Amino acid sequence: MSNTETAATKTPHAGRRRWNATDLGLIAVFAALVAASALVPGLAVNGFGVPITFQTLAVMLTGLVLGPGRGFAAVGLYVLLGLAGLPIFSQGRSGLGILAGPSAGYIIAFPIAAGIVGWLATVVIRRTIKARALWLFLSATVTSVVVVHSLGIAGIVLNTKATWGQAFLSDVVFYPGDIIKNVLAALIAVALHRAFPDILVRRVKRTAPQPAQA
Repeated sequence: MSNTETAATKTPHAGRRRWNATDLGLIAVFAALVAASALVPGLAVNGFGVPITFQTLAVMLTGLVLGPGRGFAAVGLYVLLGLAGLPIFSQGRSGLGILAGPSAGYIIAFPIAAGIVGWLATVVIRRTIKARALWLFLSATVTSVVVVHSLGIAGIVLNTKATWGQAFLSDVVFYPGDIIKNVLAALIAVALHRAFPDILVRRVKRTAPQPAQA
């Protein structure tokens, strides 16, 4: 077997990494962080009673710090525990009934957003060294708009009698706060990656595809 074939054979397995106790601990910690951010009293609510909280900050931070798999798992764990009955959704709500309310789209979007922004974070870490905070901010902002706000609007329309226009206008109130929260998430993520590179930076570099040798 040639060196090229050997490299091609080993590369798929080299990119796989089983979660260890540290990974599971990080998932639990960040799930608790998202839960805590939801319980901080919101500053206001939009026209359909959806509160402004720090959840999007915690969700984006989770993905930016943990990457796609663990980020999705952490926020997904938070959502599952809330749906199971723990009062960890905004305003202390819980249970499956939340899926019939105006916040349903946002809650469903959170794990998806954490996974997507986590994947974008790995791309940023792999390809850039300078201006990482800017690229992470842009990643979080694009994910917020495309995933969180889009599904949030859809949830309002499906679970209320609102039109798409009314739902969009009610969602716009979240944008200024989200920009600030995405800036904070990017800055905190960069600081954490510098202080603890083993969380994601070195992990990304270890699993980066290596060029095959002839």
